[in-house]
Amino acid sequence: MFDQHYFVIKDDYANAGKVSTNIKTLLKQLGVDSNILRRIAVACYEAEINMIIHSYGGEIILTILDEGYVNLMFHDHGPGIEDIEKAMTPGYSTASKSAREFGFGAGMGLPNIKRMSDTFDLTTSTSGTRLKIGFKI
Repeated sequence: MFDQHYFVIKDDYANAGKVSTNIKTLLKQLGVDSNILRRIAVACYEAEINMIIHSYGGEIILTILDEGYVNLMFHDHGPGIEDIEKAMTPGYSTASKSAREFGFGAGMGLPNIKRMSDTFDLTTSTSGTRLKIGFKI
């Protein structure tokens, strides 16, 4: 088993996508199939951007299990997702004006993450959101 921890800062658009790129590079070096690698990269990027836009910051934990799984845990600090059902609707967005000015906030993040991952578990409260996604490699 292998764990790597990364930190995400609220509104840090200058570094948006850097964690996802680091994870993709690491998994590529480990020989993960390119089709699976693409799915992981898309899901990770979407979740990382969601943390930058919607949370007060948080942590991403990459876990590579000996059984041939890659798990990604995204744990952020508040304010939580007010309505998960709406947030899972393609095109629905609560992104701020500044996020939209940077080209983010199209409302496809969570739907894309779910579509790309083999497992998807989302819990949320006013103190934060936890998203755990998994991929069979």
